[in-house]
Amino acid sequence: MRKIWWLGVFAAFLIVAVLILWNVPLAQTWANTLPGVPRVKHAMLPVLNSVGLSRPKGSATLRLVKGKPVDIRNPEKPDDKPAFPGQTRAPYEPTAPFNITTLTTKLSSPWSLAFLPEGKILITERVGSMRTLGQDGTLSEPLKGVPAVYTFSTIGLLDVALDPQFASNRRLFFTYYEKVGAKDSVLAVARARLDDNATALIKVKVIFRALPAMELKEASDPGGRIAIGRDGNLFVAVGDRHPSLPWDFPQRLDNHLGKILRITPDGAAAPGNPFIGKAGALPEIWSYGHRNEEGLAIHPETGELWETEHGPRGGDELNSPEAGCNYGWPVIVHGVSYSGRPIGEGITEKEGMEQPRYYWDPVIAPSGLAFYSGNLFPQWKNSVFVGALRGQSLVRLTISGDKVIGEEPLLRDQHARIRDVRVGPEGAVYVLTDKDSLLKLTPK
Repeated sequence: MRKIWWLGVFAAFLIVAVLILWNVPLAQTWANTLPGVPRVKHAMLPVLNSVGLSRPKGSATLRLVKGKPVDIRNPEKPDDKPAFPGQTRAPYEPTAPFNITTLTTKLSSPWSLAFLPEGKILITERVGSMRTLGQDGTLSEPLKGVPAVYTFSTIGLLDVALDPQFASNRRLFFTYYEKVGAKDSVLAVARARLDDNATALIKVKVIFRALPAMELKEASDPGGRIAIGRDGNLFVAVGDRHPSLPWDFPQRLDNHLGKILRITPDGAAAPGNPFIGKAGALPEIWSYGHRNEEGLAIHPETGELWETEHGPRGGDELNSPEAGCNYGWPVIVHGVSYSGRPIGEGITEKEGMEQPRYYWDPVIAPSGLAFYSGNLFPQWKNSVFVGALRGQSLVRLTISGDKVIGEEPLLRDQHARIRDVRVGPEGAVYVLTDKDSLLKLTPK
């Protein structure tokens, strides 16, 4: 009889695990009524949300009616209010029909891409490899010369960015996680040259490592994006690595976690950084109070840096980070903790802390970010694209000045988590998905 009781408890644990992956609130409510089963504490939610797998609150139905907000679900933070009109739930603005061409489905956890002048596409794979995709669809073998990458959960080989003078110097930059000793890992920024045949990295050198190193198990909220400013300096996003709250590192200036950095191509603090010479502050810091920045892009007209970052349950953000500014995490946030409780004081505004240009509640888990600057889609002028992992769509935002005035979810029929988006030199839009595919969008 006792054996049967233990088998029943074990079966209950299995059912709870499945429900956590699909519907955490239901799993918690049900599991907490079972005798002999420990109370569910949402232990998996931080990891699930950071990779875009946790199930949204309420119905996932979107309303695609012109002039009406797209997302009609209840917010995760019941008392949330935008700080200004249009800060969230912009109206649906449909535009241009397009064709979808699948260029490859043979990638392995792709994370980023860059367009080589010879017509090939350079792609990073989080598992620790780089490949090129030819115009004829041929996917290369992994490039030689990529350094050893520590891969676990959401961390590994991440972004790649070409030097503005790549056509003449073949230089590129990339981010990845490396092991430090036996117990820790760190985000590294490396510089290298791509050989003339695009088969190997040469002269690889780590130019920067984010501080502090963290335990190997701290694998959520990696950050890792790169954007190169008009002056040739690098903006680098470093996530907060997401230990349990309370976690004050993003608000402190003595570390790089939860920050956007600005460094030279040699890895030094870029001239003009806001905290150079300030006691107790690291000179590479550009802005702080961030969580998990997975999109960085330079506005093609203004040269401003724009960024997307993950919130917890609610509060994904679109920002334009300015020098020395505090973006609030985890003091202010348009969301709640994974348990459903308020974060800190449960406030969304505080003097001295910046508001996002736009936010989503419930979340979409934003990834890559790209302004449309091509000519193939005239209707997409003044647009910025945001990849959505949990939202399983490519979100097109219409921008007027510094305000979002329209939103259009694309590629919903692909049922794919969007990892990165880039605009090609010919004006087509290229999209990496977590189905190991690369898609190309062209006018219909």
